[in-house]
Amino acid sequence: MTRFVFSGDGHLREPKDLFSEGLPVSLRTSGIHTKRDDNYVMTFVGEKLVHRFPLRRETTTDENDPANNGRPNQKGATDLDARMADLDSEGIDAEIVFPTTGMMNYLIEDREAEVASAQVYNDWNDKFFAGRLDRFVRCGILPVRDLNDTVAEMERLAAKGFTAAMLPSQIPEGVPLYNNAAWDKVFDAAQRLGVVLTLHTATGRPDLRPESGPGGAIINYTDQMRDAIHSIMYMVAGGTLDRFPGAKVMVVESGASWLSGLAERMDEVAHGHDIFVKPKLSLKPSEIIQRQVYASFQYDRACIMSRSVTGHKGLVWGSDYPHHEGTFPNSRQVVASLFDGIDISEEEKADIVGLNGARLFRLPHPAVTQKAA
Repeated sequence: MTRFVFSGDGHLREPKDLFSEGLPVSLRTSGIHTKRDDNYVMTFVGEKLVHRFPLRRETTTDENDPANNGRPNQKGATDLDARMADLDSEGIDAEIVFPTTGMMNYLIEDREAEVASAQVYNDWNDKFFAGRLDRFVRCGILPVRDLNDTVAEMERLAAKGFTAAMLPSQIPEGVPLYNNAAWDKVFDAAQRLGVVLTLHTATGRPDLRPESGPGGAIINYTDQMRDAIHSIMYMVAGGTLDRFPGAKVMVVESGASWLSGLAERMDEVAHGHDIFVKPKLSLKPSEIIQRQVYASFQYDRACIMSRSVTGHKGLVWGSDYPHHEGTFPNSRQVVASLFDGIDISEEEKADIVGLNGARLFRLPHPAVTQKAA
């Protein structure tokens, strides 16, 4: 059976000078820039090294072409025509696309530089996908050092037709946690403007590879899941989502199988510790999660098996193209095997692999509009 497939996680690689040359000269020393040597691509915020990525030269066809992203012939990271060809070969009809270098934006400590960097990326992103909004959901970057700036940029993005914008998965130092009422203006804007707040894994983390000992490669990437758990827990328990029932949040590349465990644990504690719970929520935590929380996943089929707790409407499959840990170039096989051995309706399957994400971001694609009709 042919289904409409929407990927809830993809990445592009920005022009290498976007965050340096794109900023006013006075702000460049505070913003993001990258350097390369024979072994690494290094990302700096100001003078601080925040990320060092090894060049895997044995797998590249052109050592000087960052579009390869460590994989041969991955021109789709920077070239839109090549990207669409790869999506076609993978059986993916549409996707939401996140930045690469821009994910470091939440490590910028200077307020003006943070705002300027977000706007530079958002304006470039808007032009990059112009004319192909039937296949690509643009996702903006939101500044967070001053939450008034967050709201202002959301309004600017909404005026451009954006339906998604990023917040950090891990709150940077000096920014209120997601249970703080200071965020109310942001979630009110999300509800009012219809902009989905996306929390991509690793955003806001000052160190992506803190564990260098045995098991570090597994530990570091797996540990990022905790940021999503922490953020959703604070948004739900703190009443932030309850106060703004029209606000939608999607956690990205953190898996989704943990969501049912979190929902049941929060329900249990909310009931058992009721006399201590403040604020009082209008619904069970699991019901708020069902109503407002979405999660993209690649391989972890346990989230499908536990949909009796979370519902299935918040589950959004994603390929993570073109990253190493993603499903490329085997996305067709992965999607085909997602539901093996699981008792699930065809309608639920269609929702999870495509329609949940497409509806969430109001994708103007015939497969979505015809289904809605």
